[in-house]
Amino acid sequence: MAEKELEDLTRAGIDALGLGEPLKALALFEHAAAIEMTPTVRSCLAYCMARERGQIKTGRSICEELIERDANNPFHPLNLGRILLLEGDRHAAIDAFRAGIELSPHPHIIRELNLLGLRNSPIFSFLHRNNPLNKYLGLLCGKLWP
Repeated sequence: MAEKELEDLTRAGIDALGLGEPLKALALFEHAAAIEMTPTVRSCLAYCMARERGQIKTGRSICEELIERDANNPFHPLNLGRILLLEGDRHAAIDAFRAGIELSPHPHIIRELNLLGLRNSPIFSFLHRNNPLNKYLGLLCGKLWP
């Protein structure tokens, strides 16, 4: 009975996160954690606590630890990427999401990457992306051909 309840709470919490309801997810994952602290519950709870309670450093360290221990679970890089976005580290978040995609093309990871958007290739590939020619011609082309 407790196993079924744990599974239902975990699924409901993941669905709540997917719908953008982290406060509801936090309550669900706290209830699930009282039954059993599985790696997925711990990872999702870490993200919810970082998001809703501001415990970003704690959440990040928990997700990084879980990635080392349970490397095949796509929820760990997903939640780490979300926490990194809360920190404002977009590049590291994208790296975390891509690591999660390599494990499993989970729809939540794909959604996060789509929300971040993709960058077009630089106009002049032999120049660095930050070169003024690439930067300003890219902006101009983006305005002319959206």
